[in-house]
Parts: sequence; structure tokens; C-alpha cells
Amino acid sequence: MLFHEQIPVGYRSVIGTWQLNPDDVIAFARAWDPQPFHVDADAAAESVFGELVASSLHIFAICTRLFFDHEDQIAVMAMLGKDKIRLHQPARAWDQLIYRTECIANTPSATRPDRGVIVLADEVVRDSGETVMTQEVTLMVRRSAPLT
Repeated sequence: MLFHEQIPVGYRSVIGTWQLNPDDVIAFARAWDPQPFHVDADAAAESVFGELVASSLHIFAICTRLFFDHEDQIAVMAMLGKDKIRLHQPARAWDQLIYRTECIANTPSATRPDRGVIVLADEVVRDSGETVMTQEVTLMVRRSAPLT
């Protein structure tokens, strides 16, 4: 478990990888984002994407799952925000995605000595290196021992 004071600015980690496949892309989209280019290969071929692509909601869900399963568990108390979300390239239905993060801010709480706030700059890329998504995530993180 990583606590607030163990996550300095500059901390970097590969959170994990995820292999997309058409069946999962379609199933997720049918439940949560049934745009034709997410659920129908023929319609997707005629879309601006030219092929079946994953929903942005699917990418967010994958990031959430990988973050939870990450070897370096962070002692998250709460997510305070997601900012600067950018979808640079679509995630194709067969892409392997790599999720990585870097701590860009770390501030101890001025009023609560048992916690602090970090900001993570996240990036999801294809295994070919092309950026799919970037975002900044602000987290409230527990300290291992309160500041005195």
C-alpha cells in the first residue's frame, strides 16, 4: 500500500495493460453506449472511424479496473476530480492498451493531518505507442501516520 508521503512528484508507474476484443467492445457498448460505431462492425466501417471502436466509457472503466488491480495500491480515500480528459485517438476493437501514470502534484492537507492530495497525469496508449487518452486525476490519499 502506498501512502500519501510515498508518492512524490515524479513517481511513475505502468498501471497495467488491457487487450480489447470485438466481443467485449460490443457487449460493453450495448449496455452503456450503443452508438452504431461501437456495436455494429458494418455501421462502424461507414463511420468517421472506419472500424469498430471502443466507447470512451469503456476506456474509463478499463482504467478504473487496472488502477484497482495495480501492484502499487494507493491508499485512496476519495477521487476528487478528473480533469483535462482528452481522447486523442480511438481505441480500436483489437488494440492492446497500456495505462501509465505520473504524480504531478502532492500536497499534504492543511487541516486534516491524516491525508493529502495528489494529482496524477494519466496516459493510455496503444502498444504501438499512439496516445489514446490523457487525463489528470485528483485523489485524496491517506497518510501512513498523521503529521504532527
